[in-house]
Amino acid sequence: MKKFVLSIFFVTVIAIGVFATETLTVYTYDSFISGMAKQIGPIFEKLYNCKINFLSFGDAGNLLSRLILEKSHPKADVVIGLSQSQVPKALSEDIFQSYKPLDITSVTNKSFLIDSKYRLIPFDYGALAIVYNRKIMKNPPKSFEELLDPSFSRSLIVEDPRTSSTGLDFLLWTIGVYGKNWQNYWKKFLPTVKTITSGWDAAFEMLERGEAPMMVSYATDEAYDYYYYKGSKIGVIIPSDGAYIEVEYAGILKGAKHLGLAKEFMNFVYTKEFQEAIPLNQWMYPVTKVPLPKVYKKYVPKITKMVMVKSSSIEKNLSKWLKEWSVLVIR
Repeated sequence: MKKFVLSIFFVTVIAIGVFATETLTVYTYDSFISGMAKQIGPIFEKLYNCKINFLSFGDAGNLLSRLILEKSHPKADVVIGLSQSQVPKALSEDIFQSYKPLDITSVTNKSFLIDSKYRLIPFDYGALAIVYNRKIMKNPPKSFEELLDPSFSRSLIVEDPRTSSTGLDFLLWTIGVYGKNWQNYWKKFLPTVKTITSGWDAAFEMLERGEAPMMVSYATDEAYDYYYYKGSKIGVIIPSDGAYIEVEYAGILKGAKHLGLAKEFMNFVYTKEFQEAIPLNQWMYPVTKVPLPKVYKKYVPKITKMVMVKSSSIEKNLSKWLKEWSVLVIR
């Protein structure tokens, strides 16, 4: 143990000398910057005597579009916040380089390691849910079929799967539940939709303002409300059909100007400081074994059934699914 601590000391000292005056540019999404980045950014800067510049382009869907747009002249070193539904597209664009972090074995669920070349690595995960305003809605739907009831007409805010990772994962959730019949479900489901927003932030703002009683969001939203407001007007439903798990990924871009520092950031992702910051900033679960806050144990519904769509199926069919969704919804 003493030898290990001593070696870490020397690595840190060397790193400080190597990375002095460097600025690491990290592309991410809005909510990461407003929460997680504020906590882990200063820690990383102090450790490596560097600067870290987090830049957002809205939701994760816009984030991937930006990366592809800058493919031939990358302006970022690292990206953090792509969901597993975006991984096949991201990898097919050949914009990431391989790097296996030092503590990659600390990831508890090995199924999250979907890229054997470690071009993208998991850093957190969570379950999608139907979130509702308790003051407006007293009897929320318990299943996808119940969502079709006329009593829920124009009551649910969903996010656009073309621009939002949450919206994309919701589409995949319905495909996971209904398989080849997903389009038939959406035809019957559209009267339930109040509006389609470009991203999660806009949807949540509408829910907060009472413009609709329900939205597609995450299973930790009620815990979030209790943590910050000591009470909650938000309720969470995971449909009886099963929970769709969203995993988020980080990676180093090809052409990164600060490659050494970018690799250290990938290592940093699996440190105790980073992983312990996830629950109360990202409101997602850490991918390594760290203690969870009490509010998670009390207010986050347990997942008893999971819905999955194979990565190979997403890679093969995603473009087609999005075009079919667009024909159904954008008339």
